[in-house]
Amino acid sequence: MTAEQIIEDIKLLAGEPQSRVVQFAVELARSRQLPPEDLMVIAESMLETDDPLEKKPLEDKLTRGFYGD
Repeated sequence: MTAEQIIEDIKLLAGEPQSRVVQFAVELARSRQLPPEDLMVIAESMLETDDPLEKKPLEDKLTRGFYGD
């Protein structure tokens, strides 16, 4: 089963079961957030470089780490 198939199945669920699945997904994303110490290391690395090619991946990593995957 692919992610697309799972998403389509979730769309077909009734209100309460669909809400439970959405809540699970939110909790899962939160559990994948980075601790503040790790976020600080990434932010400092981002500030230390002037190279946009290095900065963008760090910015992406910081965003994912803050909000969760």
